Amino acid sequence: MENFTFYSPTFFSFGKGMENEAGKLAKRFGATKILIHYGGGSVVRSGLLDRVKKSLDEENLPFVELGGVQPNPRSGLVYKGIDLCKKENIDFVLAVGGGSVIDSAKAIAAGSCYDGDFWDFYSGKYIEEAIPIGTILTIAAAGSEGSPDSVITNEDGMYKRGASGDAIRPKFSILNPELTQTLPPYQTACGITDIMAHLYERYLTNTKEVEVTDRLIEALLLTMIHEGPRVIEDPNNYEARANIMWAGMMAHNNSVGVGRSQDWNSHDIEHELSAKYDCAHGAGLAVTLPAVFTYVMKHDVMRFAKVATRVWGCQMDFDNPEATAKAGIEALRNFYISIGMPKNFDELGAKKEDIPQLVDTLCDGNGRPGYINGFVKLDKNDCTKIYELMV
Repeated sequence: MENFTFYSPTFFSFGKGMENEAGKLAKRFGATKILIHYGGGSVVRSGLLDRVKKSLDEENLPFVELGGVQPNPRSGLVYKGIDLCKKENIDFVLAVGGGSVIDSAKAIAAGSCYDGDFWDFYSGKYIEEAIPIGTILTIAAAGSEGSPDSVITNEDGMYKRGASGDAIRPKFSILNPELTQTLPPYQTACGITDIMAHLYERYLTNTKEVEVTDRLIEALLLTMIHEGPRVIEDPNNYEARANIMWAGMMAHNNSVGVGRSQDWNSHDIEHELSAKYDCAHGAGLAVTLPAVFTYVMKHDVMRFAKVATRVWGCQMDFDNPEATAKAGIEALRNFYISIGMPKNFDELGAKKEDIPQLVDTLCDGNGRPGYINGFVKLDKNDCTKIYELMV
């Protein structure tokens, strides 16, 4: 295990009706004027936005609103939010929505405390300062409600990149599983896929002797395998929703990733797909992960064999561990298909003829050095072959 520091100060309020406490929590964490940031549609139609406003009014907390966040959130709205925060002297950002809304809120919070272009943070600069953030989660998926991370798409070049810093960890996050019960099955399945991807990205490590976090990751994967089909079958299963929602937070606040190297190549490869085709991130990951794992499996066959036996129940073939590793990858692929996820480029809406452009943007775009690096270093030739496996 490697040396590490771990700081996760987010206050979590979990359960039914907890969104009505938003005003009290915002005041507790020092808010005096709030930007409510959200997407649109369901947050308005469900009455959630009105309940949030009421809770702020009850605490005499003034607020302004900025809706319109899209899936795969865009830089244009971030710039608008930064300008609004500076003009209105906002000192707290409250994100009401899923990972896209929270990521956009984090970008606004960081950019509002910075004299330069907020995109500097998405080009490698660490976030040292940000306006405090709170979240009310409506989709269990990205884990942004507990993480120090944010992903934004820059509309100038359509680069989808991440930024990080403990300053953008939310001060509080309200998690009411009831708010996810009206999600369409496809969105629910995308969330399940994303959560499992966050776990796999940490499981694929070159660090030795990390049994504690290995076992924690395996437990969370087993939870998703159990609860995923239950919630697809019965969207109103509160207990399944609750377990998935907490697993999503655990998967990405890095409590299961400390002391070990991590991968994230699969996320980088997928980001090009969702940036170009505007597909759901989870759907893109369902196609990406099996292809990446198939390509890099021989780098550490026994790590893939371990997850195959411990999580997917595959029989260990000691004479041919590669067969076990492959069986585990196939089990993951079949699970994604079983919950309604796409299995190839065609079902995702991607095109084979775009592969050269995808690879160029992935490996060279936004100042990258011609490759991506994680569990395995992947150059442009490697990435081309991985995209071809998805076809």
